[in-house]
Amino acid sequence: MAHTTFITESLPSVVSPADAPITTSSASFFRTPSAVPLSHPAPRVDIANGLLNAHVTLDPRPYNSEAFARQLLTIFTALRVPGWDRTPLNPKSLSVHKASGALMNEVYFVSTLSSSSVPTLLLRIYGPSASSLISRSRELHTLHVLSSRYHIGPRIYGTFTNGRIEEYFDSITLTPADIRDKTINRWIGARMAEFHSISISAVEGPLAISSQEGKSWGIGAEKNVKSWLRTARQVLAHPNLNEEDRTALNLDHFSQQWHRYTRWISRVEKVEGPSKRVFAHNDIHGGNLLRLKQPLPEGTPEHCQIVVVDFEYAAPNPRGFDIANYFQEWAADYLSSTPHLIDLSRYPTSDERRSFYEAYLLHASSTKSGAPIVVKDASLARLEREVRIWSPACNGMWAVWAIVKAKDDVERGICGEEFDYIGHAKCRMAAFFHGLEELEVV
Repeated sequence: MAHTTFITESLPSVVSPADAPITTSSASFFRTPSAVPLSHPAPRVDIANGLLNAHVTLDPRPYNSEAFARQLLTIFTALRVPGWDRTPLNPKSLSVHKASGALMNEVYFVSTLSSSSVPTLLLRIYGPSASSLISRSRELHTLHVLSSRYHIGPRIYGTFTNGRIEEYFDSITLTPADIRDKTINRWIGARMAEFHSISISAVEGPLAISSQEGKSWGIGAEKNVKSWLRTARQVLAHPNLNEEDRTALNLDHFSQQWHRYTRWISRVEKVEGPSKRVFAHNDIHGGNLLRLKQPLPEGTPEHCQIVVVDFEYAAPNPRGFDIANYFQEWAADYLSSTPHLIDLSRYPTSDERRSFYEAYLLHASSTKSGAPIVVKDASLARLEREVRIWSPACNGMWAVWAIVKAKDDVERGICGEEFDYIGHAKCRMAAFFHGLEELEVV
């Protein structure tokens, strides 16, 4: 449900102190950048999560103003962003373009018309309720591991109080029509198989001693629902919310059915075997998938032109959950005039799901020998079963997420002004219960 970070094949995701040496004296942290004529004082800079961090808060509302541009230049210089920190630039030459569809953050592409040698940047300003849903320090750690060990992720040039500066890649965001294209759908399957090959312990660390007996990491979907429910209950208790919405989103009933459902999954997996636990993205949809514009190097597989973005919710989960979530997102169209609605008739057909499974399993089973691989019907059926089992979990998790995301709108009494989170929560909740009925959960 969030957008715009990037997968690349070669670039590190974090500019560490080793990459950009700095002096830890107070003088260096309070220096006034010389490249930009300032109307804002130079921000105090220190190191947080292994990154240069500027102590300044950006207000995104005047993003197309000269004052905003001038403040950006001050931050870029303080964070020593390559290409921006040594080149004198006029704030009037800055182009700040707001990206569409970002639900967790405000995302902008920043460039300058005055110099072709200055790279375009991605500016991410965190949403006000983000801290209730995700850990930014965990996200930055994940990005660092994905980059340094797996060559996945953008360079992060630095952070500021409510956001960060990232490397930008020239690409287009996939539309709902794009992901229905058979070739692109198969490319996404191959990309997801690559992501699922990441070692969980490389990101999460070794299992705790108390977890050794079960030999498994906690399931991300269950952890999220548990951690988000308290805030969601507070949102629904707010007097600005009407009784009809409060009734439709009865969290006592949801909690009872959620626990009933997870117990059912536990029983089923003991009999049928568990869906493989992987390091999952957990939020793959059209808005979080990009297609690079530049040609790929000769010999690079075609699917590598698809890049996955936004690792905010990446965590251990069953592979069935991650694939199910991708399919469930086919029912949404965040670019439409009613982006909060879910249309289950848009769910991928049997042929579309099979094509994805084939690409996923072929890539997951690929060998260096180049020997031909045949995907067996039993493997396809197994994956389809895992996806069916975990589908309600996707809608249940995002239903609670949407209620938490509605917190600021509910408190301000402006529900649905930009995105109707309460309306989206009701759609997700209905889809959750519909999924339980289809599975005949007892």
